[in-house]
Amino acid sequence: MSDARRSAGPSLRQLLPFGALSASYFAHIGFFNPYLPLWLKELGLPLVAISLLTSAQSATRLFAPYAWGALSDRLGERVRLMRYSASVALVLSLGLWRDSPSVLWLAGVLLLMFSHTSAMMPMSEAAMAHLVSQGGQFDARRYGRVRLCGSLGFLLTVFLAGSWFEQRGMHDFPAWTVLTLLAVVGSTWCLPDQREAKPTTRHEHLSVGPVLRQPEVRWFFLSLFFHVLAHVSLYVFFSLYLDSLGYSKAVIGLLWAVSVIVEVVWFFTQSRWLPALPLTGWLALCGAAMALRMGLTAWGAGSLLLLLALQCLHALTFAAHHTVCIALISHYFPARLRGRGQALFTVIGYGVSGVLGGLGGGYLAKGWGLVSVYWAAGGAALLATACALSLWHLARPRAGLT
Repeated sequence: MSDARRSAGPSLRQLLPFGALSASYFAHIGFFNPYLPLWLKELGLPLVAISLLTSAQSATRLFAPYAWGALSDRLGERVRLMRYSASVALVLSLGLWRDSPSVLWLAGVLLLMFSHTSAMMPMSEAAMAHLVSQGGQFDARRYGRVRLCGSLGFLLTVFLAGSWFEQRGMHDFPAWTVLTLLAVVGSTWCLPDQREAKPTTRHEHLSVGPVLRQPEVRWFFLSLFFHVLAHVSLYVFFSLYLDSLGYSKAVIGLLWAVSVIVEVVWFFTQSRWLPALPLTGWLALCGAAMALRMGLTAWGAGSLLLLLALQCLHALTFAAHHTVCIALISHYFPARLRGRGQALFTVIGYGVSGVLGGLGGGYLAKGWGLVSVYWAAGGAALLATACALSLWHLARPRAGLT
């Protein structure tokens, strides 16, 4: 009986600290990402400057996650590094309170702040890897319970911030930033102070090179890149797009909230649905759903009912896609590689694609309107689907991926 209980997985006490960090971090993201473009617009900045500044987060993901991930793999001090990075980000966020900040000032503050926050989730995912595994295999149910906390945190702030900013304007944006980062700092101190054994010789520092040379891994990262490239149209331009169509900030918040509600439902129930397809098959399905979502957002965004329906596809285009990617990363980058594997997921998926999507989308919107961003995103989603299908074909002989 005792053996069965031990194999049943971690206790609630073990999972709660990671759930608290996920909730506080995504509560910060839940107000910051949707409303940063609107705050910058209220400051009087042009569209190209807004796209540059909102791409700062993606720019830091080109280098920060891998640097932090490699350092955490080497030192085994993931929790201590998360506490440090969250605290520095909190101090830096005070710079957003400057009166009439210039574009250069904002760029500097955001770049430095995001350099410390952009690696927190990869390090957290790596730190809790042993808690969301069962017999060496990724456990979607356990992971879904932890990630569910993040979705609830996002849902809370995206809804509350939308109502707050609708009634009071955007001038309280810096205060929201400081308060939510304060919650992130507090949650890092709730984490168990785990220390992994340091490598005793240089030969224990495993290289990611052989993994990256595998064709399956290359197709995976290509599919990830194009999928998130399509998603950047939502992260950077969705609020601006809706605002340009005359939707109020409360309605914009509602639409973001709907997407997170279906995300919550998915994370809570995903262990029922994931066995229906191989992981690589889910990757292709999520890409196809993304192409449909982006195309219809470009074609029919004037209809609130259609937008509400399209937001429900977020269960596939983000939630299912994210879980599948984390599971594949855990498969391809085990043990001492997991910090760098999670970092590469962030760098390629949210760094390179985020910078290109943010800057490219800004110039597309300037020349052909915001609707052109969503037609381009639909094309990127089709490429993601094609790459995922190639991966599915390669992975068929592999158990666990087919």
